[in-house]
Amino acid sequence: MRRWPLRSVEERAFAAPVVSDVLAGIGTPHLAASYLGALHRVLPVTFCTVFAVGASGRIETVSAASSYGSTAERTAERYVAQRFDRLDPNMVWLAGRKLPKRPQLWMGHQRADEVADPAYRAACYGDVGIRERASVLLLLPTGQRTAVSFYRSLAQAEFDARDFALLEAHATLLADATLAHGRSAMAAREAAEPSLGTRLLALSLREREVIGHLLAGRTAKETAREIGIELTTVRTHQYRAFRRLGIRSLKDLLRGASA
Repeated sequence: MRRWPLRSVEERAFAAPVVSDVLAGIGTPHLAASYLGALHRVLPVTFCTVFAVGASGRIETVSAASSYGSTAERTAERYVAQRFDRLDPNMVWLAGRKLPKRPQLWMGHQRADEVADPAYRAACYGDVGIRERASVLLLLPTGQRTAVSFYRSLAQAEFDARDFALLEAHATLLADATLAHGRSAMAAREAAEPSLGTRLLALSLREREVIGHLLAGRTAKETAREIGIELTTVRTHQYRAFRRLGIRSLKDLLRGASA
C-alpha cells in the first residue's frame, strides 16, 4: 500500500471525449459511470467508485460503476451499510492527516492482499474478483476527504508506471469534477430542504438576534438581559421565529443547527 503527493500535475490538453465523459456525470446519479467511461478511453479498468466524507464523518457522495452488471453498485451499498469508510485505508489515512491550508491531491495504490480487515477485504475485493485499486485522493481545508478509485480484476494485468502516469495526468480533472458534483448535490438538497442558516434569513433582525443568543446557549432570561429588552418581548420574538422556521421547541432549533 503506498501513496504519493501530486504537488504539480503537468497541465495537458485532454481528449475532448474524455472531458465530455467526465463532465457528463456531474449532478447525476451516474458520476462513477461517467468516470469509468472516460478512463476506458485511455486505460483498461473494471470498476470505479467515488466516495466523499465530510468533516463530520458523514458520507456525502457515493457513486459506483462496473464494466459488467451492477456489481460495483451492490458493493458500494454494502460499503455504506457496514460503514467500511471507517476501515478503508484511504479514508482512515486522509482523516488522520492535519488539515491543509490549501487542497491536497494524492495518488494511492492498494492490493487486495494488503487490506487487513477480512470483512472489508472480502466485500470490496475477494467477493467481486478485484486484484487492486489506484485512487485519486483529495483532502480539503474544510476537512472533506474524497477518493476516486479505479479497480482491476484478477483477469487483468497489474497497474504499471504508465498507468499511474495516466491517472496522475487526469487527477486534477477528476478532483475538480467531483467537487463540482458535491456542490451540485448540496444545491439540490438546499432547494428541496433549505438549511437553518438559509431559513434564518426570512426572520426579522430582532428575531435573528434572539435566535442567535439561544443558539449560543443562553436562556431567554439571559437573552433579555444581553439585548436590553423585556423577557416577555424575547418570548414573543422567539415564538414568531419558531413559527416561521417551522419548529416547535428549542430542541428542534438546536437539532437543526447541528444537521
